[in-house]
Amino acid sequence: MCAIAEKRQVTLVSFSGIDGAGKSSQIEALRGRIEELGLCVSLIRFWDDVARLTRMRETTGHTLFRGDRGIGTPDAPIVRRDKNVRSWWMTCVRMGLYILDAISLRNVVKKALRSGADLVIFDRYIYDELANLTLHTAAARFYIGLVIKFVPKPHVSYLLDADPVQAFARKPEYPVDFLFKSRASYLALSKLIDGMIVVPPMPTRETEQEISKHVMGYFRAAPISGRSSVLTR
Repeated sequence: MCAIAEKRQVTLVSFSGIDGAGKSSQIEALRGRIEELGLCVSLIRFWDDVARLTRMRETTGHTLFRGDRGIGTPDAPIVRRDKNVRSWWMTCVRMGLYILDAISLRNVVKKALRSGADLVIFDRYIYDELANLTLHTAAARFYIGLVIKFVPKPHVSYLLDADPVQAFARKPEYPVDFLFKSRASYLALSKLIDGMIVVPPMPTRETEQEISKHVMGYFRAAPISGRSSVLTR
């Protein structure tokens, strides 16, 4: 628990990417690095702490699409069917649910900025939901533009790029062909989000070093008044 400090400046960092891109590993590495410096870090998991109606969404998905439950591992792969179902009516349902999540996200960010943490890390963000839409359509891009304007923008947003085949080997849940489509969607989305940093595929240790160096550089360079202004745009 972080001690509440009235004038503490809070930095928000988000991690996005396809399943198996290595987000969890990079988040834990950054968290450990910052805590070693004696700073307070708070972790917000989008699905657990932000998304709304999650139990209904999980139950409905399993009932309708007959996908496996749980998390896939190399020793115990599973076949999930939820976000890889791209019918037009599911897109409409997603758009409605993502509006609820966007409203929830604003509230969560407000609380995070008062949490007393030096660094708040988001394990996934609204961007990971928007990447599930069909970005090649004008309607989807218009909708995405509205959501991006509505939600608070993290001070630093990372998109961990990854080879879909290697990502599937680490986390076998969705078909490889879907992971290729998902990766393309994330990369297209990154062009719509100003300032999103695409981290190219690299060995885990090199990625950790690059992210740690970048975040520490941000701490040193960011104006004090600018680090807590994400809701005052």
